[in-house]
Amino acid sequence: MIQKAVGGASLVQQRFFRNPLIRGIMKVFGRVASFKECARLFYFEVILSSYQCPMCSGRLYMTGKSECSCSCGNIFDPTVTFQKSPCCDQKLVRKTYHYACYRCNKVIASRFLFDEKVFDASYFKKMMAESRKRAKRKKDEITRLFAESRSNSLQLMDNPDLSVIPGLVLDLDNFIGIDTPLAHDFCTDLNSEFSMQKYREHILSTLDGGSRVFSGIEALIKDSRLDRIWRFVTLIFMQHDGEVQLTQYGTEI
Repeated sequence: MIQKAVGGASLVQQRFFRNPLIRGIMKVFGRVASFKECARLFYFEVILSSYQCPMCSGRLYMTGKSECSCSCGNIFDPTVTFQKSPCCDQKLVRKTYHYACYRCNKVIASRFLFDEKVFDASYFKKMMAESRKRAKRKKDEITRLFAESRSNSLQLMDNPDLSVIPGLVLDLDNFIGIDTPLAHDFCTDLNSEFSMQKYREHILSTLDGGSRVFSGIEALIKDSRLDRIWRFVTLIFMQHDGEVQLTQYGTEI
């Protein structure tokens, strides 16, 4: 149910504040707050009565959370200036939400706080900046370790010679789908001129951003068997460089 507002407040709100019990409780809250403020002022007046301004020996007044001032214009933190730790008898240092002993770093309650919590914005900003720096250094170190773990790029200085590995040519034939057994006296001239760059450009132009089966790529030389070998070798190196992705479907690539 939505009620129309009258005089800036709804009917429900008006009835709420006209309730005698609610009005009585609100008065109690107001008196408690007033008493608390008087107690706070009296507490600080008593605490500061035994201290003097370090600059002019004048009277001190509390002007903020753990902050006091003098008529000479001196504004400082009385906890850091006057209070010492009961554990090591050392001065206190201000952290983000508390004070701590300078020597042992034990948390110490401040005598110059009254129902308040200290918050050092500058210290918090400094700690956050250092935390971000540590996170960045960690990230940079992980990136460096990953970079060092990578293998170096393969530099092909000479044309690959398949004949140096016994049986490799026959295995390649079986892999790319040539089922005709080779006679012992059959020989392919593997030393003929081979340009991997030409095969690479030819394969990329054939793919044109798509995919194609291995047998569907046109030959560059008349020797179909040698062309298949050079084609396959080029594809292996292209996959290593990330230019293509090879997938086998049965006897087809």
